[in-house]
Amino acid sequence: MKDDECISFLQWALPQLHMRWSGFRKIRTRVCKRIQRRITTLQLTSVSDYSAYLERHSEEWQKLDEICQVTISRFYRDKMVFAYLAETVLPALCQRALQQGRRELRVWSIGCASGEEPYSLALLWAFCLKARFPQMELHILATDTKYALLRRAQRACYPFSSVRNLPVQWREQAFSKTNSDYCLLPVYKQRITFQYHDIRQPIPASGFDLILCRNLAFTYYDQALQTRIAEQLMTALQPAGALVLGVHEALPAEYPNVEIWSKRFSIYTKHQ
Repeated sequence: MKDDECISFLQWALPQLHMRWSGFRKIRTRVCKRIQRRITTLQLTSVSDYSAYLERHSEEWQKLDEICQVTISRFYRDKMVFAYLAETVLPALCQRALQQGRRELRVWSIGCASGEEPYSLALLWAFCLKARFPQMELHILATDTKYALLRRAQRACYPFSSVRNLPVQWREQAFSKTNSDYCLLPVYKQRITFQYHDIRQPIPASGFDLILCRNLAFTYYDQALQTRIAEQLMTALQPAGALVLGVHEALPAEYPNVEIWSKRFSIYTKHQ
């Protein structure tokens, strides 16, 4: 399948999945290869045949939706964001929780893939904040739409390419080396719950102090779906809680009851 053929197909198909073409420009090669494999599996001869197949078989749209869910994840991705969380956001959230008589922070990591983001947060807490706030506990809900990735997350073993951005001390102290894999020690896996969830569906819980929804909803989904997801996230967030998006993402314009905590790192806070 030629690149221009795949682009034309995506520009036709993505809006019907409430996705937007602009979010797929940089990753289209990967998505196009997946679509070509699906065309081969179905014993079709061209992308135009696949378009016709979609129109005849409505259940195939769900398969295409799965094909378009692209995972790009590693530990400490955008490490300046994690530094800002450690230096500014998490201390502020801890202090507010303590003022309210609470002894835990509740975090939701959306699109957690193989666990790299929630485990990065757990390591950040253990090495940077736990000693400063010894009376506080961090509880993380980590969700994704792929069961295979969630199983990998629970196993918590990774190649060096996935953990190379971590501070060397963290990597040496928090992982055991098994053949070519780095396996996270059990003590750093505590208080993290992995669960299947699609952000387009009703939220699984509420009362979160911190929500991370990075490089997902506000990159790939259309404006109407972004607005609905933003409403759900704000419902799930505590007053004065923090919502972290990808560094190149933003909430829908003039979203109510929200202030920008950090424009540089696309972090928002909910009005008290």
